[in-house]
Amino acid sequence: MTPFDVVVVGGGNAGLCAALAAREAGAGVLVLERAPRHWRGGNSYFTGGAFRFAYRGLEDIRTLIPDLTDAEAASIEVGAYTEDEYFADLARVTEYQADPDLANVLVRQSLSTMQWMRGQGVRWVLLFGRQAFKVGDRYRFWGGLIVQAVGGGVGLVDALFARAEAAGVEVWYRARAEHLLVDEGRRVRGVVVRREGQRVEVPARAVVLAAGGFEANPEWRARYLGPDWDLARVRGTPYNTGDGIAMALAVGAQPYGHWSGCHAVAWDANAPPFGDRRIGELFQKHSYPFGLIVNREGRRFVDEGADFRNYTYAKYGREILKQPGRVAFQIFDQKVVPLLREEYRIKEVTKAEAQTLEELAEALEIDRDGLVRTVREFNAAVQPGTFDPTVLDGKSTRGIVPPKSNWALPLDTPPYLGFAVTCGITFTFGGVRVTPEAAVVDTEGDVLPGLYAAGELVGGLFYHNYPGGTGLMSGAVFGRIAGEQAAIYARGRMPAEVR
Repeated sequence: MTPFDVVVVGGGNAGLCAALAAREAGAGVLVLERAPRHWRGGNSYFTGGAFRFAYRGLEDIRTLIPDLTDAEAASIEVGAYTEDEYFADLARVTEYQADPDLANVLVRQSLSTMQWMRGQGVRWVLLFGRQAFKVGDRYRFWGGLIVQAVGGGVGLVDALFARAEAAGVEVWYRARAEHLLVDEGRRVRGVVVRREGQRVEVPARAVVLAAGGFEANPEWRARYLGPDWDLARVRGTPYNTGDGIAMALAVGAQPYGHWSGCHAVAWDANAPPFGDRRIGELFQKHSYPFGLIVNREGRRFVDEGADFRNYTYAKYGREILKQPGRVAFQIFDQKVVPLLREEYRIKEVTKAEAQTLEELAEALEIDRDGLVRTVREFNAAVQPGTFDPTVLDGKSTRGIVPPKSNWALPLDTPPYLGFAVTCGITFTFGGVRVTPEAAVVDTEGDVLPGLYAAGELVGGLFYHNYPGGTGLMSGAVFGRIAGEQAAIYARGRMPAEVR
């Protein structure tokens, strides 16, 4: 078989960005997608397609959405989200453990990568339904996350595959990469693939690993994340079982990042074990800052208003997993129902509605006395202030634990709504170490020649938590870099040194 210049392992956002960048640089490219065609796209398919990037104001947004009319522009407030703010948010929510070199690349190349993706056929739209509230006659965007791909994750994946196919990128489906081919000088020379029941050696001048984390591997979850993580629901694809990480480690790659950490959210309690491609991301339940979260005993266990949901949702799934029965309940009254996101209105939802808290508790199998006591104490603790969902309004509680730091409204306007949720794991944080040029680093601190990585299997960016929209942005930024660098290497230049 004639060698490909670049083989990309994985067909999600990161892998497709790598493939397009490598092809743009003149390389012959093969993408290996482990899933069948109807399951292609990895976890990217199950996202909302939202990307977090730095921008200076409306004019930067218009480079992504050039058909935004003057009338539409006059009806919105997007503010600015500077590189310094982005870096600070990433550092803060990861408890200042994010690799500063990788974070710097992510932040500084975020906008240019978004513009490049538009040139690759991805179309963008403002996130009105999820990241804006109408204040007066204008829509005010909040939380540094304002744009998504048209069609969400489905649209993102379809657009990238369409461009890749049009550009001449070859794609193999049901092609599971098993291990890397390495010569005596430790240079990566290709991939061993199991395709349609046959073991095939695929020679390549460079390889990009973009095969996701190990979130769909219950044995690895229990091993690295801890007890009961094997019982968590998987939000997305069943094919992300850590293959790319295992292949890299087998040739000496350096493990890196938060191996006991992951992105995990509130997920419908009766969702299937893996993602449903018809429902997509809508089993998630992310309007909890405007209500209360209780466990089966009726007790609160997190500060629902600690921050914008963009900065808390990825870690609160872990807290739900710790509760009795690995389940929790989001409780709302009629004052906030208009603020609930669209995922609360799908028919595939585990919910109850009742005129009294006692009736709601019975319908959801929550301890009745516990729920009534919790709500009574919460309502008494709510302090005066002005409720404003577009800012950290400081409308809080006093004298209860845990507190509610923002958006604290008494729960007193029936009928009451309750939604049952469990822990849904999105992706894992541990992976392999790469340079800012996306070259994989070995355990001695040297690069492994010809090997690059991007996406979920890159360690070092996320610890404990992450800012919403940063996962897709990281996959795109480092996917683009990995593809470019792999193409350069394939043409005979040596990889960048570790910095």
